Amino acid sequence: MAERTKIWIAETMKKLLVHKSIAQIRVTEICKEAQIERPTFYYHFQDKYDLMAWIFFRSAFETDVLSVASAAAGLNQMRKDFIFYKRAYEDHSQNPMWSYMLEYFVKEYTEIAKEKLHTDILDTQLAYSIRLYCYGTLGMTREWLLTDNITPAETAVTMMFSSMPESLKRIYF
Repeated sequence: MAERTKIWIAETMKKLLVHKSIAQIRVTEICKEAQIERPTFYYHFQDKYDLMAWIFFRSAFETDVLSVASAAAGLNQMRKDFIFYKRAYEDHSQNPMWSYMLEYFVKEYTEIAKEKLHTDILDTQLAYSIRLYCYGTLGMTREWLLTDNITPAETAVTMMFSSMPESLKRIYF
């Protein structure tokens, strides 16, 4: 039941995002549109940014960041949820959605590197390379989503992997 309620609230948020930016949407409006009480919203989410993060993480958890097919499927899903991701990338609030996205991918790549290297701590240069790569891929994903209607998702992912620093390629591939 709780999962269904969260999905219902998320779908309501996506509907509101069609006409408004994240900053313009209030929790009261989400509750009214979803026909729920405010305590119900706050039982599931801390605020609208937590809701946005939940929507993102729900799809991100299904993506294998080192698989072209899986990452391309993730990009294609972003295209299907275009308005959500457009609004997420446009957000410049105190908790911008892109920062959640960045931290998620940095954590994913860091954990995979630690696992493959059999270590608990990465050296400073490797950690920096991971952050740099994640910043770059996040930026290029934004550009691809918002301005490129030609390049297939598989090609975009392949180009991102090809642009990965050699130090990271040796670890991941």
